[in-house]
Amino acid sequence: MAEVIVAATQMACTDNESRNIDRVCELVREAAAMGAHIVLPQELFSGPYFCKDELPEHFALARPLDESPAVRRMSALAAELGVVIPVSFFERSNQVYYNSLAMIDADGRVMGLYRKSHIPQGPGYEEKFYFSPGDTGFRVWRTRYGTVGVGVCWDQWFPECARSMALLGADVLLYPTAIGSEPAEPACDSSGHWTRTMQGHAAANMMPLVASNRVGEEFGKGFSMTFYGSSFIAGPQGEIVQQAGRSEECVLTAAFDFEAIRAERAGWGLFRDRRPDLYHPLLTFDGLDGLPGEDDSEDGCGDHCGCGCGGEA
Repeated sequence: MAEVIVAATQMACTDNESRNIDRVCELVREAAAMGAHIVLPQELFSGPYFCKDELPEHFALARPLDESPAVRRMSALAAELGVVIPVSFFERSNQVYYNSLAMIDADGRVMGLYRKSHIPQGPGYEEKFYFSPGDTGFRVWRTRYGTVGVGVCWDQWFPECARSMALLGADVLLYPTAIGSEPAEPACDSSGHWTRTMQGHAAANMMPLVASNRVGEEFGKGFSMTFYGSSFIAGPQGEIVQQAGRSEECVLTAAFDFEAIRAERAGWGLFRDRRPDLYHPLLTFDGLDGLPGEDDSEDGCGDHCGCGCGGEA
């Protein structure tokens, strides 16, 4: 295709699962009517963001992949409209629970599953109580309209996630999310930081990026959270092509020529000039090989210092 039209949706969620899924269907239909080929709904759109509190009863919201109402409805809709839809849902797999995403191709086929890799923990975002760390690794899918990479919410803060999907051949990066106010820091507004972080992913990988967030006020046990929307589409230089406001429900679209962007990306040499042999610190938590004081190369920098000396003085 000469151009692929991508779309972000943005909406508020209620306590009624069927109503939420119906609303997502309406927004996907609106996007398809605007010519969209790939439509990204927000994270965990079947209900309110339940991770505000640590409540065991919320585990009852999880379902296996083949029993998820959201996945089933979006699969039928994708086949009807001929669009690609990544679907975020709360997955139960035997005794384990994941924040997962099913990639649905334009024929309605579930192409595979991604389980969120980075799991946050903090006031209002108590995800480690509910979700095990994903075990799928970063994934991309060759859909009818291009190769799509998807991270989920907290994944969006990690350049390693974006770069991994780019290396796997992605044409576009997608991030469904749920982010808003900070109950422990009422004055904090992370929307600008959030946007700029992902603009950097787009620019560093020369790749379009789509982020879909929810809007509206939701209530926890002793506090409320307001999700700030601001869903956006960025171009391959990190430029904002479209961005929503902080409260309205809407659809955003933008057209990209993946083939032309691929050629431009190759011409810049960003991937040709990478040095994986120097990136060993990325495979550690603290950039070091072992415990402090265990480097016995007194005359050199260490085997994996990153300077290229090979541990030689």
